[in-house]
Amino acid sequence: MFNLKKLAVYALMATATATFGLNSQAAVPIEHWTLANGARIYLASVNALPIVDVEIDFDAGSRRDPAAQAGLASVMAGMVEKGIRASTSSTGLPANYAVAMDENALGEAWADLGASFGVGAGPERLSFTLRTLSDPALLDRAVQLASRQIGAPSFPEPVWLSERERIGAALKEANTKPATIAGRAFAQAVYGDHPYGQETTAETLARIGVNDLRTRYESLVLPCRAKLSIVGAVTRAQAESIATTLLSRLPASGTCAALPPVADVASLTAAKDERIPFESAQAHVFIGQPGYLRSDPDHFALTLGNYILGGGGFVSRLTEEVREKRGLSYSVYSYFTPGLQAGAFRIGLQTRPDQVNEAVKVSREVLARFVADGPTEAELRAAKDNVIGGFPLLLDSNRKLLGNIANIAWNDLPLDYLETWTTRMNAITVADIKAAFARKLQPERMVTVVVGGKP
Repeated sequence: MFNLKKLAVYALMATATATFGLNSQAAVPIEHWTLANGARIYLASVNALPIVDVEIDFDAGSRRDPAAQAGLASVMAGMVEKGIRASTSSTGLPANYAVAMDENALGEAWADLGASFGVGAGPERLSFTLRTLSDPALLDRAVQLASRQIGAPSFPEPVWLSERERIGAALKEANTKPATIAGRAFAQAVYGDHPYGQETTAETLARIGVNDLRTRYESLVLPCRAKLSIVGAVTRAQAESIATTLLSRLPASGTCAALPPVADVASLTAAKDERIPFESAQAHVFIGQPGYLRSDPDHFALTLGNYILGGGGFVSRLTEEVREKRGLSYSVYSYFTPGLQAGAFRIGLQTRPDQVNEAVKVSREVLARFVADGPTEAELRAAKDNVIGGFPLLLDSNRKLLGNIANIAWNDLPLDYLETWTTRMNAITVADIKAAFARKLQPERMVTVVVGGKP
């Protein structure tokens, strides 16, 4: 008989210290196979710690929200954690796991196991995450409980009505902040009527009922559409058993019809400049455009180039020109958000309202010059030292490794992606970066959004 409380404490300690050394050249072997139900499994067996981490991803993110119900994916994810129905089959379940459970009971059950379970939704994915000790007694119970939460969410109507009011109040509060207004205006200007640009409002939330949550969930969360990433002290046979159990309470897929394609993000045909008055000490500025797909072969050149342009913090060109030389902003940054669709490229900064025009002008000039000329050899060497030198830190824990493997699974990247990452990054040249940026960015056709200052 194991001491559950002692194991729970040990689990919390393990979570806090779950790191392991990994040489930047070390292979991270990933096994991949497909279950009979169509679910795709990606496994990295790592035995440094007695922990198992699992992520299950479904194509059920906000890009599939109907426009009139923007926010559906996000609230659906939140409601999965609010309760589960009583089990119609208690096979393999402890007696107290077969009954209906509300949010509080679920929280207590996970705490007793020293395990954690979460659900979240982004633009593309609805994701379930499980972390538990690999001790068989705890692992089996954690997997069974997770399978119930995945397969039998109750979507209680009183809870949803309360949540809808809470979310509506939070949106109302957020809409008083310049950062929220700037982000919304930027998304709408860059994406137009694409789902990436949809805005969750009190009106769209009011159109979402519990039947909509159930119907959407049952139509999208099917075993045949699952991608499971598993990292930890388990064998392939154990991983297959875990995956099978986790999906066992979902409806049988039958023939898994392909989901309808999501439209591409349209390129901008002209520059847009939107100035929104707002009484604030700092003006919020975004400059950008649609970016690129994660599968694009330019990814490595764009990643390294962006580090030089604005992703490298205090060593970036934007910081040197906007902050250090002119004192126009405390921080300025740039980044790409590639995915299954072309997520935005964005430059962001805050500045005093009276300095907005100069800050925008300098930022645009830095970007245009970088796109036209590319980086210097010295900048490239320094960027490689930093980016490649920091690569092991992206893999030094179960959870970080899980995120990388889930990225490989979601974007259908090669299984040796992590093994070849350093070699491919080292091979990038100044010419590669210049050509990639010239292909992807059009400085003369970008969106500029400024929130702050007077009309």
